[in-house]
Amino acid sequence: MSYDFNSKIGIVTGGGKGIGKGITSLLATLGAKVYVFGRSSLAEGTQFSDDEEINNRIIYINVDVSDFNEVQLAIDKIKSESGRIDFLVNNAGITKDNLLLRMSETDWDTVMNINLKGAFNTCKAASKVMMSQRSGRIINIGSIVGTTGNAGQSNYSASKAGMIGFTKSLAKELGSRNILVNLIAPGFIETDMTAKLSEEQLKSFVDNIPLKRSGLPVDIAKVVAFFISDDSNYVTGQVLHVDGGLAI
Repeated sequence: MSYDFNSKIGIVTGGGKGIGKGITSLLATLGAKVYVFGRSSLAEGTQFSDDEEINNRIIYINVDVSDFNEVQLAIDKIKSESGRIDFLVNNAGITKDNLLLRMSETDWDTVMNINLKGAFNTCKAASKVMMSQRSGRIINIGSIVGTTGNAGQSNYSASKAGMIGFTKSLAKELGSRNILVNLIAPGFIETDMTAKLSEEQLKSFVDNIPLKRSGLPVDIAKVVAFFISDDSNYVTGQVLHVDGGLAI
């Protein structure tokens, strides 16, 4: 990609593995300084690239995004160290799948607290910085199930559907300050989670995708880069499905 993000500073939540790791790796490769928010101390030692210069652009901060105080402290640290926040990618998310009648209240609350409240917390803290500098990009990572729903994932689907309304509302609130807010809805993307599927299960998923293949984390990362770049200067409040046509 031809984007030059050498002057960009931003955050990727849940950026230590899966889709988030792909986003972090690409943005750092393009020159951005990326702060990774994550809850696992193991992610701190993650190698994002064979190039040490790229790894040096990535700073890990142990943050529980469902805790506003932790998020605010992390944002204050970034502002103090780097002076600005150009982008925020809300990728942190978990699943606690079950049919509604078997789903515990705890599993509902945990998913909503990380996936939806977490985005509220990071956006509230980071947007203050962006408003003062009168620029910024917020990219929320939703899911195809936020628009289609999925049996056994009522909590996850609800959290991702909530992110759509949240994204559109923020786009209206922050547009006058030159802060663009968009959402990417991935489809079936190859991660450590999907690697546990059997060959039969994998074939069943792929057969329903018009492009007849699953996506890769870099497919999502490239769209994130577009939303951060100047190429998207007149794009806000949008939901872009990156799913090989699965939502058609």
